[in-house]
Amino acid sequence: MYDLKKGYEVAKEIYGQYGIDVDKAIEICDKTPLSIHCWQGDDVIGFEKKEGGLTGGIQTTGNYPGKARNAAELRADLEFAMKYIPGEKKVNVHANYQEADSFVDRNEIEPKHFENWANWAVEQGIGLDFNPTYFSHPKSENGTLSAADEDVRKFWIEHGIRCRRIGQYFYEKTGKVCVINHWTPDGDKEFPVDTISPRLRMKDSYDQIFEATKDVKGVMDGIESKVFGIGAESYTVGSHEFCMGYVFGKNTDHIILTLDTGHYHPTEVVSAKLGAVYAFQDHALLHVSRPVRWDSDHVVAIDDETKAIMEELVRLGKLDATYIATDFFDASINRVVAWVTGLRNTRKALLAALLQPVDMMKKLEADGDVSSRLAVTQEFKAAPFSLVWDYYCSQKNAGVGLEWLKEVKAYEEDVLSKR
Repeated sequence: MYDLKKGYEVAKEIYGQYGIDVDKAIEICDKTPLSIHCWQGDDVIGFEKKEGGLTGGIQTTGNYPGKARNAAELRADLEFAMKYIPGEKKVNVHANYQEADSFVDRNEIEPKHFENWANWAVEQGIGLDFNPTYFSHPKSENGTLSAADEDVRKFWIEHGIRCRRIGQYFYEKTGKVCVINHWTPDGDKEFPVDTISPRLRMKDSYDQIFEATKDVKGVMDGIESKVFGIGAESYTVGSHEFCMGYVFGKNTDHIILTLDTGHYHPTEVVSAKLGAVYAFQDHALLHVSRPVRWDSDHVVAIDDETKAIMEELVRLGKLDATYIATDFFDASINRVVAWVTGLRNTRKALLAALLQPVDMMKKLEADGDVSSRLAVTQEFKAAPFSLVWDYYCSQKNAGVGLEWLKEVKAYEEDVLSKR
């Protein structure tokens, strides 16, 4: 291993020429929470005591050995992964990760069914986020919050109500805001004739959920759109326009827009949407993923779009206002490797964005010197941020370079392979 301190000092000198405070960049990067999605560890199956696989436009590919079989194993895997993910962290839990002695349906879940998760989070010193699970259920086959069957819709409304109260429970236990993300798989394989009625029912369902829980504290609610899903290729009730319209129309402090990097048409990018959203909203929820051809939720890479998203948040001055979560599930590789790689890449992109002369670039732009603006932005594509990243990881004891990979492979041999 090279001299980390020497590399760090060289990088500081280079960045210092442009007025960049490297230590401040590291501090901001470290304090920015990243929410780790629990479902990478068990392929989104959850721990409800029932039979059945994934339905509702959700599919995990691969069958790599060692997936978590119960909540205790999942939390152990998360603990191990978090050792190599530097910085402030939260864990994002889906409602189907409840723990109960016998089957509890989703319209009956209570905080006590997530007590182990809350106690564990307190022990780890992290916050918890939450998601209603509107998929993989017999009552989700013909719509959830937009269902024409009023009994079915009432079932899912009650589920949403109970999820918000569980979110408050997480907030009270951890002392950290619980961000709840609402996404439904409702849609149609073919083109429907009536496209508005399902949306009016979904709008009413959200209204009922939020009205019934208007006393809930410590919770932020993201409303997430999607272009399409398996079995809903032609029409999605919760489209981008619907979700944005609902959020902007409510104009409340806690109902915000969720932007998932894989939930738009292939020519659309989230980095280009953030400025427009923040022209009207104070907060947003971000799901960092990596679509390949479509919303395939590949492990986050430090690719152009991931870097562009972080650059935009920094340039907008909205890093503090954005709740950043990850959302991918790959069962074709070691699941802990996927977690660590994806989360490290997310924070790497954030650090690289913080190590740019934003004030200088803004001044050049304001002065009309677009030639210099282009030159400066391109120059920092090759800036030595990896030297700063390595030093930061060493200071957090999170593994430098690929040191963590050796430890994860050992964990695979000692623990995962024996499941």
